[in-house]
Formats: sequence, structure tokens, C-alpha cells
Amino acid sequence: MLALRRRRMAAAPPFLRGGFRPFFFGGAVWAVVALALWAAALTGALTISGAFEPLAWHRHEMLFGFVGAVVAGFLLTTVPNWTGRLPIAGAPLAALFGVWLVARLAVLFSAIIGIVPAALLDIGFYLLLAGLAAREVRARKNRNVPTVGLVLLFGIANAVDYAAAFGWFADDGLGWRLGLGLVVLMISLIGGRIIPSFTHNWLAKRGVSQGLPGQPGRFDLATIAITALGLLTWVATPERRYVGAVLLAAGLLQTIRLARWRGLRAAADPLVLILHIGYAWVPVGLVLLAASILGAPIPRSAAIHALTAGAMATMILAVMTRASLSHTGRELKASPLTVLLYALVTGGALLRVSASLGLLDYGFGMEVAAVTWAGAFLVFLVDYGPILFGPRLGGGSLGTRRRDQTIYIDLMRLDIDGLGGGNPTPASAYCCVCNTRERQQSELQCRNLPVCKRLTTGH
Repeated sequence: MLALRRRRMAAAPPFLRGGFRPFFFGGAVWAVVALALWAAALTGALTISGAFEPLAWHRHEMLFGFVGAVVAGFLLTTVPNWTGRLPIAGAPLAALFGVWLVARLAVLFSAIIGIVPAALLDIGFYLLLAGLAAREVRARKNRNVPTVGLVLLFGIANAVDYAAAFGWFADDGLGWRLGLGLVVLMISLIGGRIIPSFTHNWLAKRGVSQGLPGQPGRFDLATIAITALGLLTWVATPERRYVGAVLLAAGLLQTIRLARWRGLRAAADPLVLILHIGYAWVPVGLVLLAASILGAPIPRSAAIHALTAGAMATMILAVMTRASLSHTGRELKASPLTVLLYALVTGGALLRVSASLGLLDYGFGMEVAAVTWAGAFLVFLVDYGPILFGPRLGGGSLGTRRRDQTIYIDLMRLDIDGLGGGNPTPASAYCCVCNTRERQQSELQCRNLPVCKRLTTGH
């Protein structure tokens, strides 16, 4: 298996040498295309006719199409760091991406081909993704099986959304609420690991030794539990007042949690700051949703778009930009275009939520918000498209051998900085073989570290 994956990696074009490449690119393209089609449908310029009525199609594709693609790219890229196995690349990766792409077209043209083929392709994609990830994780008896389980549940939510379209459920919003709740929970889980870790590392590099954010503790676990309870009850009984009370508690706890990460102290680094901004939309969305349920004159759409256009989109761009730089051997530094796309997605989310809250003209706010938000992903494609299609800097690729015959595996600071969901490696364990820049050690020292020994031996 290892030899086969090495050959596939060596033979594959750069675009197919890591799951983040096709799925980050495809997700960004679909974000722009799907939003443009929805905007055109709203103005009457075209008609979206298919298995879903236009609003349901918009919700489905932004959630299970756009967000799902980024989840796939993230999962396929972090699983190798969890397991020490080479990533899926080449033809298998192209086939999986092809299933996602064909599913998007099948849903769009489901009025022609029928809802059943579209559903089989769309649901089948998540079953394939979860199955591939589970195979890799189980092979190493890795502790990240629950994360794979969340992806499988996301696929089940997709199936429930189709079942609602078939008329099998009286509540036609059950599927998208479940999907939305799962993504917010993923943000809370993964964000709770990477945001304090990146903030801690950035501050430590600048000599700050006091008041550094730590890794998740009991307070974080309690916050996640209350958030999960609130989201679960909202999925099941969205109009009950007790649901609003639980969501309000979750929102307040998430606010405290975010404050404990001391994001303002790292505001000078856009790559770190945007993570805090993206996560801030989680408590905002939860509180707005709670207020709407408890009877405040706040439309539910304001809360939904705070969680989607705000939290999901911002966190997605924050992770895609950072991961794309790190995974391709580039310096972790935000370019002017990267700063621009961060400003655009934040501005677009603010405008969309403000329009729902009646703080500005609804029609004008919707139009400007759509252009601004989509503009963020267009800028991402302009700035990061060449990176995703091009080779990694420094020569070599994952799975090839360097002159010293060490398997060249770039940890991409995922486990080291926490992006892969693992605990961050201590600063003294930065790896020269893995091309990290923070610390340089001799090859012998590096290979004797447990994580690098596992990777460099290919076991």
C-alpha cells in the first residue's frame, strides 16, 4: 500500500497531490457559482427548477455542496497527520472529487435527470468520504474516529434533506438544521484546538510568556456540551422556548471562551486574527437565534446568516488560506489580497445580517452583501488558485524522497500547531525533516522524535 501511494503521489499532477487542492478550489468556485445562481433567481433572471424549490436549493448547496467540499478537503489533508500514512492522491482523489462535482450538477439539473440519481450521487459522496477516512483512521487505531463520525452524520443530514424533499418528513427543515448544527459543532471543536494553539504560538514567538491561551480544559468541554445540547434541541424542536434558553447560555459561554483566547493580543497577524473574527460569529449567531426563539423582534434569518455567511464562511477562508500556504511550503504570511478577502467576507456577513435586522434597506443590503461575500471567494481563487495548481516550494512532494533518502513528509504544522486536531507538539520538537521553519535540528534528532520517526519510516 505504501509503495502504491508513493507511485501515485509521484505520478500525480500537483493539483491531485493533496485533498485540500481540488476541494478547496472546487468549494470556492461553487460558493461563487451557487450564490450567483441564487441571486439571479431572486431577481427573476433565471429559474432554478429541480428537486428542491429555489430557497431549499440555495440552503442545500451552500451547506452540503460548498461547505461539504471544504470539509472533505480538510479531512483528507488532516487524516495523514493523524495516522502517519501517505495521503490519498492521484486517480482516487480525482475520482472522489469527480463524484462531488457531478453531484452538484445532478442536483442543479435534477428536474431533467430526476431526484433519485442526484440523491444517490450526493449522499454517496459523503459515504465514500467517511468510508475512506474511517479506513485510514482505523488502520492506525487513531483516537480521531469521532471526527470521522461527525462527517458521516453530516452525510446523514444530507440524506434527511433529500427525504424532506421527497415529502417523507412533515418538517422540511430538519435536514438543513441538522447539517447546520453539525458544522457549528465542528467549528466549536476544531476551532477550540487551533485558535488558542496558533495564538499561543504567535505570542510565544514574540517573547510573550504571561497570560498565554492554553489548550481546551473543563470549561471548554462544558461549553461544547451546552452548545451541542442547544443545537440538538433546536434541530428537534426549533420553536420551543426552552431551546432559546439553552442556546442563550451556549452563546454566553462561547463569548467567554473566545475572550479567554486573547485574540486582540495577536491582532497584528491577519492569519491569526481572522480565526478569532470567524469564531466570534458563533456566539453572535447563537444569541441571535436564542433571542428570535424567545420572542425578541429578530428574524431567524439574521441568526442563520450569522452562523453561515459569518462563522462558516469566515472560518473556511481562514483555514483554507492558512492550510494552502503551509501545505505548499510557503511562508505563513498574509498577502495584501489575503487581507482583502478577509475584509470582504467579514463585510459581506455584516451587511447580510444587518439587512435581516432592518439596519439598512433590505434589497440594497442583500445585493451588496452578495457581491461582497462572493468577492471574497473570487479573490481567494485569484490569489490561491495558482498555489493550489502549482508544485510545493522547496522541491519534492509528499511521498517522494529527498537526496538524503528521507521520505519527505511535510507535517504542514498541522499536528504541531493543532490544525489537524491533535495536541500541538512542544516547541522543542519542531522538525527539520518536515521543513518547519521555527526550529532546526539535526536529522538524527529529528528522526528520533516519535511523530517524525513514524512518518519518516513510512510505518
